[in-house]
Formats: sequence, structure tokens, C-alpha cells
Amino acid sequence: MNIAVILEMAASAGDRPAVTEGRRSLSAAGIQRLAHHAADRFRDRSAVLYLGTNHLAYPVALFGAALAGVPFVPLNYRLAPARAEEQIARHPDAQILRPDDLDALLDPPGEPDRRSAPDDRDATAVTLYTSGTTAAPKAALLRHRHLLAYVFNTQDFGSADPADATLVALPPYHVAGLMNLLTNLYAGRRIVYQSAFEPADWLRTVRREGVTHAMLVPTMLARVTAELGDGTADTPSLRTLAYGGARAPRPVVERALRQFPDTGFVNAYGLTETASSICVLGPDDHWRAVASDDPAVRERLGSVGRPLPGITIEIRGEDGRVLDAGETGLVFVRGEQISGEYAGASDAGTGGGWFATRDRGRLDADGYLFVEGRADDTIIRGGENIAPAEIEDVLLEHPGVREAAVLGVPDPEWGQRLVAVLVGAGDPEEIRSFARRRLRSSKTPDTVVFRTELPRTATGKLLRRTLVAELEEAADA
Repeated sequence: MNIAVILEMAASAGDRPAVTEGRRSLSAAGIQRLAHHAADRFRDRSAVLYLGTNHLAYPVALFGAALAGVPFVPLNYRLAPARAEEQIARHPDAQILRPDDLDALLDPPGEPDRRSAPDDRDATAVTLYTSGTTAAPKAALLRHRHLLAYVFNTQDFGSADPADATLVALPPYHVAGLMNLLTNLYAGRRIVYQSAFEPADWLRTVRREGVTHAMLVPTMLARVTAELGDGTADTPSLRTLAYGGARAPRPVVERALRQFPDTGFVNAYGLTETASSICVLGPDDHWRAVASDDPAVRERLGSVGRPLPGITIEIRGEDGRVLDAGETGLVFVRGEQISGEYAGASDAGTGGGWFATRDRGRLDADGYLFVEGRADDTIIRGGENIAPAEIEDVLLEHPGVREAAVLGVPDPEWGQRLVAVLVGAGDPEEIRSFARRRLRSSKTPDTVVFRTELPRTATGKLLRRTLVAELEEAADA
């Protein structure tokens, strides 16, 4: 089976708009016709490289590649030219679609060859480059069976109301951008593309298009909440707002819950290698956490929820032992949608279908997963493992702090010392005292420095290794 079956099913369900971008729309049947045209161009290629933003041509190119039986490779259009050419060079004989090529996919001449898609569920459907926050970006391979498993396990075909619409502002090279297309097309929910995110325009688009569902990465959510200030969002159509793709600071989530009082929030946790979400904290979990007097229930607002159907999670120690509830270790996952494969290598954890996420976390007694960050980010100070996230959340409670990153830098006495890099304003010693009153002294930053911004990926993930390198370079200077 091939992901083109999703488009085939959607095209049979009617001729209403399936994807909207600006003032243009395409039905699923229209996408299917154009995808067959595109497939005629792609069949003698090794892959299809997409270097554009969100555009009506995106689903055409994706399904055109699927019908042609070649991998679809959406690349980060924000990459420096040298980096982009380096990734392009990894795909010889590929069809390259740059921004100037996209409109031509929407107006092909003649009639297409409507041959069936190759029926190979084990073939690579999509190659996505990881964000490269802790190492060089790797080319993750997602096979047709991985993508279909996620769609079929999380969606019911045609289940959406005809008036439902999803606003997609995530870039097309992000796994959530890809899966938003597949899941919403399958469910029958119209997709509204925003080619460049801007918070005021995002709010206007929600109102104008009657958007019922949306997803943002945490930095986008923070910008929307800043745009709203002390007011509430006038978005009566918006029923569900999902956030994920990076760790969401608790103060941002709490502020958003106040600003969107009639909207259900969903925290979605997943990785490129897992074909999108593997855990979800749903709307009821959010509201229960806010309203409860039980500390254990309130704490769940900082979790990523419980596993989706078909997903199994284990927390393992450094020795490979499966840990009990409440113990922190390495997060391993297993399920039909899990890939864990990279071009040129295989990295599926310890075998048996398990994938090592390289995240540290713990499960509570009811199966809620708390992710403390990447294992590579763990700071070891005086033999104690310290998760930066815990300290960052405390620092973000300070009224002068807008963004926070806590890093470990070499120290001859303690092994590592804590440096807090903040965006905002304040007295460093007062901020250290603020943190010390809420944390153990061993978790109080040794040094506080301010910057105008933190280095992040386009989807908001903090580039810790870049920040550490900059601090070390400054120290050497």
C-alpha cells in the first residue's frame, strides 16, 4: 500500500475545497489530477526535492512523488546556500522544485497518465532531515507503512464536519507539516496554508477562514500570546489548538489557556523518526490540571500526555534496565509508525522494534510521560544529573525573563557549572536569588548572562550546541 491511497479515498468523497492558500483552493480530485501530471515528470528521477514554502503545489508534489514511486524530500528553504547545496548533492538525479517552479505544477498541459501507484509499503515515501539541535542533521527515512500506520491509528476516514478547517503554519519540511496534510485530507478537514507565520495575521486567518483546528510550535504560541497581551482571543470557531515540536514553557501554556478560554488545548510529542506524535495531552487533561487541587494532577500540565494507540513506551536506565514509574531515564518507543532509520545507517535502539529517542523522561503511575529534554543536554554537576528544563521553567516565572536557556560549561571543581542565558532584563544576582528560593542551591545558576535572542531552528528548537560554542568562544577571547 502507498500513501497515494489517502488521496484516492479523499477524492472519492466529493468536490469541496481540500486545500486553501490565499485566495486559491484545490479539491482532493483536483490534487489527484495534478499529482498524476507531476508523476509523469518524476518517474525517471531518484527523488523529488521540494524547496518551497506552504503552497498548493506541496500536496501535488508529495502525491506526485508517491504515484511515481520515488521519495519526497522537503528541504529547509531557510538554509544557507552552501548547506542547501550540500543536502541537494546527497540526492543525485533528483527532480528539484524551487519556488519559481511551483506554480507550473498547478497548470500542466494535456491529460496525465493515470497509472496506479506502486504497491510497496516498505518503499521510502518521505525523507526528512532532522533539526540538528544536538548533532549534524540526519536524513530520516519514513516508509509508506510508517505514515499510513499513523494516519489509520489516529483518524477516522471522512469523520470531520464539512465546515471544519485546519490552519497549517508549520513549514513543509517539518514532520508535523507533512502529517497535518495526510491526516486532515483523510479526515476530510479543509487545510488552510499560511506560507509565513506572523501572529497578527495568524489570528486574522483563524477568524476569516473559520478555522476549527490549528497547531503551533511553542515559539509561535508564545508570539501569539504576546500579541494578545492581557486580552482574550476573539476566535469563536477555534475548537482545538495543538502545540508541540519542542518543549513548551509552562508559563506560556498557562497564559494561552487564559487567552483562549473556549478552545481545547493539545500537547503533542513526537519526533521526525516516529512519523509525528507518539503521545498526546488532551483538552480534558489540560483543564483538569488547571482546576485540580491534587499536586500530581496539576503537575501533568508539564507532561506530554499518554501514548497514542499502537505506541508502547519504556523508560530505561543507562544499564538498559526498565525503570519503574517515577524514575527518570532514557525514553524508548515502539510501534508500527516508528521508523528510526537514517539514510546510510539504521538506528532503531536496541532491537525488537524499539527506538531510542535520546530524550530523558519518566512515566508517572497513570502512564503520563514527562520529558526532561535531550539526554545530550543533561548537565552533570558534582555527580548530580540536572535537567535544564526544570531550571528554565523557574527562570521563566521571573517577570523580567522572556526566554531562558540553561547550559553546562566545563568547571575544574564541579565538572560543569550552570550558566543561564536569558532574553529580557534584570539584575543577575537578583535573578539568581529568585531561582535559589525555588530550587536547591546545586540547581541555582552560577552565572546569569543576557542576550537579545537565543539561537533557534526555524521551528523554535533551541540550538544548545550553538549557544555553548558561542559561550566557549567568548570565554577563550
